[in-house]
Amino acid sequence: MTDRRVDRLTSVLRRRGIVLPSFEIYGGISGLIDYGPVGACIRRRVMDNWVDHWTSHGDIVEIDSPTITPEPVLVASGHVGEFSDLMVECGVCGSAFKANHLAEGRHENPDSLNVDEINAMLKDGIECPTCSESKWSDARSMDLMFSTRIGSKKGGRVAYMRPETAQGMFMLYPALFRHFKQKLPFGAIQTGKGYRNEISPRQGMIRLREFNMAELEYFIDPDEPPSPDLSVWDEKISLIADPEGAHAGEYSMTISEALSSGIVRHPTVAWFLVRTWDFLVGVGIDPARIRFRQHASTEMAHYADDCWDCEVGGEHGWVECVGIANRTCHDLLSHEQHSGSNQLRAWRQYAKPHIEIRDILSPNGSVMGPAFKGAAGVVMDALKELVEIPDSMPFALTLADGSSVEITDEMVTRRSEEVAVHGEWFTPHVIEPAFGIDRIIWHILDHGYTETEKEGENYSIMRLNQSVAPFDVAILPLFDKDGMGHIARQIWASVNSMPGLRGELDANKSIGRRYARVDEIGIPWAITVDHTTLEDGSVTVRRRDDQEQVRASIEDVLSKLASGGISTLF
Repeated sequence: MTDRRVDRLTSVLRRRGIVLPSFEIYGGISGLIDYGPVGACIRRRVMDNWVDHWTSHGDIVEIDSPTITPEPVLVASGHVGEFSDLMVECGVCGSAFKANHLAEGRHENPDSLNVDEINAMLKDGIECPTCSESKWSDARSMDLMFSTRIGSKKGGRVAYMRPETAQGMFMLYPALFRHFKQKLPFGAIQTGKGYRNEISPRQGMIRLREFNMAELEYFIDPDEPPSPDLSVWDEKISLIADPEGAHAGEYSMTISEALSSGIVRHPTVAWFLVRTWDFLVGVGIDPARIRFRQHASTEMAHYADDCWDCEVGGEHGWVECVGIANRTCHDLLSHEQHSGSNQLRAWRQYAKPHIEIRDILSPNGSVMGPAFKGAAGVVMDALKELVEIPDSMPFALTLADGSSVEITDEMVTRRSEEVAVHGEWFTPHVIEPAFGIDRIIWHILDHGYTETEKEGENYSIMRLNQSVAPFDVAILPLFDKDGMGHIARQIWASVNSMPGLRGELDANKSIGRRYARVDEIGIPWAITVDHTTLEDGSVTVRRRDDQEQVRASIEDVLSKLASGGISTLF
């Protein structure tokens, strides 16, 4: 047995088909992992929990967009110019490293260091983790996106594998705005793969090149941001405030106190912080090992006004698992400017109409009618909605369906008139919680993994919440003969027919070995069919966490499983 707990945990994950290295028979590739048959069930249940957690609010819907993103989209978002890391190479062994990783332990916030600061630190005697020498190249920027092409090589368009799911939701904003009847606030969620060409992947599931993401974009009116009642959450949460701000320091307080004191700067951000805490605790993360760290201004992403990392503690120290950012109007405004579209706005109705003197373009029906025929009415309606009057003719007028027509000088008359303005168009702001699902799953497994002894031997138990366990119950015939196997298969079929429940049938090897396997993959309940079952129709129900057993009739056990009350048998 190895000395390190993390090695023993990793061994269990591989042996039990939870998480394994990808392409192992070809030597494997760092930064890529496989979820085995057990791990894929856990991953699916974590994802489902996440989707249910957010869509239950009613004003948040799920969408699905491509993982391949055309280059102009990522130019507009800033990723093509900004999405990079500093890389250094060892001059002796040639190993490449992410520069800020080498600075860990020497600086409280390595991500904030610039090129000159990194180079100065490297010259101060940092050793290469591979060969222990201290001969480094100068740090240089490396693009983290995987590039590809859409179409044939000659006429293809440059594209990238998406580094985040967010841009797909921004592209769908017009459809979301229509779906929600042109009323803010509303949100969209998306789960799926993201891709980052990490310089030096390490720590297993913590830093991957292909990873599972789950992101939420919540569109709000910045003048009337949603301000939910935070007093209903009375849990004290660990917060580390901006080290460069007025509230620098560490705090343990309710989220309501954090908002009222100014530590959290935005009421909607505060709501997402506490709802993130709810989700993590609900899927089995130890609340004592959750903290929220506010970014310093020098660390802030290029699009963010305020940003918090939710960090979870475990075998790899404190690891960022969720980023919660106030992205302001950066993305929608940038996409409008780069695309020339005006469809990424929302309408703000005034409480009372404003009386203004405005230039307007009055349509000349005798010219427009013959020019546009049946579409003349649509064109005239679009003219009425025109807010910015062009300085010169002709100009392109965008219609309600997104198409455009050319308006010439003889089609309109420019004049000034007093108008009642009932509202205005504006660019919504966006609050974004972005979840690293693989990192969360790692910490669920890390926090759930328990080492104990049984009959004088080492014994491990994965204490997973039932909502994310790979199976809800294991059905174990004592022997696969004398009718016990047949009854077990009937129970198994009954469990799997129940909505939302999954059962695992295991009749291989001794009952003790099967109990050990059930415990190591985190199944919370086990039903054993034995000789007594053949006599009176009762089975043994075993609870994973304390190994306690009770007997109950098959009908009672199935009924309790269906109602979620199996724990009441004990």
